[in-house]
Amino acid sequence: MISRGRPASSSSDENGDLTPDKAVDADPSTRWASAEGSDPQWIRIDLGAGSTVSKVKLTWEAAYATDYRIELSADGSHWTRLANETSGDGGTDEWAGLSGSGRYLRVYGTARGTDYGYSLFEVEVYGTGGSDPPDPVGAFTVVGAGDIADQCDRGESGCQHFKTAARAEAIDPAFYITMGDNQYDDAHIEDFRTYYDKSWGRFKDRTHPVPGNHESYDDWENRDEKAYREYFGDRATPQGKMWYSYDHGNWHFVALNSNRFDEKEQLDWLRADLAANRKKCVAAYWHEPLFSSGSHGNVPVSRPVWDLLEGADAELVLNGHDHHYERFAPQTRDGTADPDGIVQVLGGAGGKDLYGPGDTVQDNSLKRIWDKFGVVKLNFTDTGFRSQFVETDGTVLDTSPTYSCH
Repeated sequence: MISRGRPASSSSDENGDLTPDKAVDADPSTRWASAEGSDPQWIRIDLGAGSTVSKVKLTWEAAYATDYRIELSADGSHWTRLANETSGDGGTDEWAGLSGSGRYLRVYGTARGTDYGYSLFEVEVYGTGGSDPPDPVGAFTVVGAGDIADQCDRGESGCQHFKTAARAEAIDPAFYITMGDNQYDDAHIEDFRTYYDKSWGRFKDRTHPVPGNHESYDDWENRDEKAYREYFGDRATPQGKMWYSYDHGNWHFVALNSNRFDEKEQLDWLRADLAANRKKCVAAYWHEPLFSSGSHGNVPVSRPVWDLLEGADAELVLNGHDHHYERFAPQTRDGTADPDGIVQVLGGAGGKDLYGPGDTVQDNSLKRIWDKFGVVKLNFTDTGFRSQFVETDGTVLDTSPTYSCH
């Protein structure tokens, strides 16, 4: 057997306990399970470069596939079919007499036998193992959060933004991002200096921020966009506008101002910026999410932005606004599940009081955490990414699959 303990990834996970590594751990009581109710879904195992495969054994849980393919690939992008099932009935499937070589083996499910997802206790691959996979190239870590600094001090009971700042700093990322509403309630400069500056402001010179709706100009509510620009200085407007982009490794990052998504100037800039990008992978972030199961719900004003990102094969969108954590499966701007779509992560648990759930759990929502403060940890490589939600005490409460760049 050449699959045991090898690195594994998947199109989605039903929850943080049913991850793809559980299908290669030789424990018949643990399993991987995909998100429920959508096709296609897959699990992929890195066998090492130059592996040869002669047999595959699949042990299904009750959520099985009626139609699936077993495929091999040398690069994770171009796949050769080893076996094809069109009338699966669950239980144990054993495919012997196979002949193929490659680095990655994938079980690709196209039709479910139940209303659930796909679930495998074990994927056993037999043959000759290849060389160990190299360490990820161009790896770096980013930490982000939105909805951060309440008007409270470190010693006050329930004051959370100092705790999220300490957790973010302990991770020691390459840089930090904020997903808006950095300072409550109305983002005045004296509040930035009194509160945010003492917590997240400690690493302001390594932060790439965006504004939230509490940092938009509004005479009636006395909110102050000017103070946001004054506090962050050139970091808020590095290209002269309140939207900008930058590169790190093989990634292109786009920081947008959702307060002004109705302005043609920002959309024209984004269109030109994406056309000029030469990096393989793209991540974008702004405040108000297109999709949310929280009390604010979906914010359709960002749909044209999502459309441009989708057309540029972007991988990842990060948001705040609703005060909870939520992770979505890859999807299109219309909320259609698509393995080649964009992954959205909502990280609005940065310190301000948490909100409860809204009226509707959105399609493709894989994980929702309503009652914990924390930060989003993002592990990037030259070819993909993985996200985690880390509570203020350091507990990892959610881990995404490892997604490959388009």
